[in-house]
Amino acid sequence: MQSQPVFAARLASLVAVTLLAAPITARAAEPSDLRMTPVVRAVRDAAPSVVNIQGQKVIAATGAGAGHSASREVSGMGTGVVIDPRGYILTNHHVVAGVRQINVTLDDGRHYIAKVVAHDARTDLAVIKVNAGRPLPTITLGTSSDLMTGESVIAIGNAYGYEHTVTRGIISQLHRDVQVSDTQSYDDLIQTDASINPGNSGGPLLSIEGKMIGVNVAVRAGAQGIGFAIPVDAALGVTAELLSIERMENKWHGIETAGQTPDGSGLVVRRVASGGPAAACGLRPGDVIRRVNNSETQRPLDIELALLGTSLGKSVPVEVLRDDQQVEVSLSLAARGRRVQVASQPADRHDDLAWDLLGMDLAKVPDDEFEKFSTRYRGGMRVVDVRPGGPAAKQGIRDGDILVGMHEWETASEQDLRYITTRANLATRGPVKFYILRDGETLFGHIACKQSASRR
Repeated sequence: MQSQPVFAARLASLVAVTLLAAPITARAAEPSDLRMTPVVRAVRDAAPSVVNIQGQKVIAATGAGAGHSASREVSGMGTGVVIDPRGYILTNHHVVAGVRQINVTLDDGRHYIAKVVAHDARTDLAVIKVNAGRPLPTITLGTSSDLMTGESVIAIGNAYGYEHTVTRGIISQLHRDVQVSDTQSYDDLIQTDASINPGNSGGPLLSIEGKMIGVNVAVRAGAQGIGFAIPVDAALGVTAELLSIERMENKWHGIETAGQTPDGSGLVVRRVASGGPAAACGLRPGDVIRRVNNSETQRPLDIELALLGTSLGKSVPVEVLRDDQQVEVSLSLAARGRRVQVASQPADRHDDLAWDLLGMDLAKVPDDEFEKFSTRYRGGMRVVDVRPGGPAAKQGIRDGDILVGMHEWETASEQDLRYITTRANLATRGPVKFYILRDGETLFGHIACKQSASRR
């Protein structure tokens, strides 16, 4: 029988040999700051919301041997971006047009069958939807309003069927009009030298910050380094119409917006439809909508997505900024075209009177914004709509002008406007001198106040 020291020595030797023979697994090291470039971060953040699209479509055969009814089946491919956690995906119309079964593959490899929910052939945009049974990651949306020629951009797409191909380049030029066929043309595109190949259509063009600034749409045949994308602001404007609750669910809210506030904190209400749900809940022109149904609103699409799927009559919280004060109202949707009876008509009717007497809708300019103007005036009312043929239109007043005074009165607040428009003799007196701010200059003219036959 072996002694204890000898047994221990042999056991230690056996353990050492076993460890040496075992494969060595290296612990994954964190990438260095040099490797974690802005491009890497942008792709990492955006990739989970980019999907690959494949399917078969039947096209008419061409050639001398093709009969009148001849056709052939081809495989199509493209890309899309998830714009809503419920599975709504934005892509190009030509990617899914005529496809029998739309197969969508997510970044994690899961496969789904999608259906087209809305499309617009003229702008070559479509929205498809998958039912994933779980919230999907969404793309971070940027803006195309401040793009610069020469800035870095990134494209992600299903190039030639190679999933999630990443290319980079710069913005070569802006505002390009492109005719790609006898039946399809595009206006105001972004031109880029980031490689955009067949299969990239419908995918995102990203800024170096990883925000989507365009939807890749076309490549110039026979040319290298010339690709095009639809500016994201234009694409999302069309998408808002495609996914409007009127179109999708036969409901309406009666809100028309005039765009973002300068600080991007919300949407300015341009018009509230008479007899609509928004009017019934007390929304007014000039209100800044910050949240709808607890979702932030920075573009019209946000309102439609926030209300999509809401039952008729259900109260939805809407957070607005009014006269620099936060106000919350409860909006209840109605069936499209159905007028909503307002329980009690508010006493404040200056908005309607301004439209009737002056021919324009006005919204108070926030105090912190007005302070940036070099002017002696204490405040003003921004023109958000002008009635065609009305008194304001005849004097050349246009959207964006800031009304700062009329006759001896200042127009620094809604209270000032209320006082002016409710004066009994305003409609019967002669032309009234007005003052507006436009492009840093103070302009004036004379407006003849005249009551219109109807509000709209």
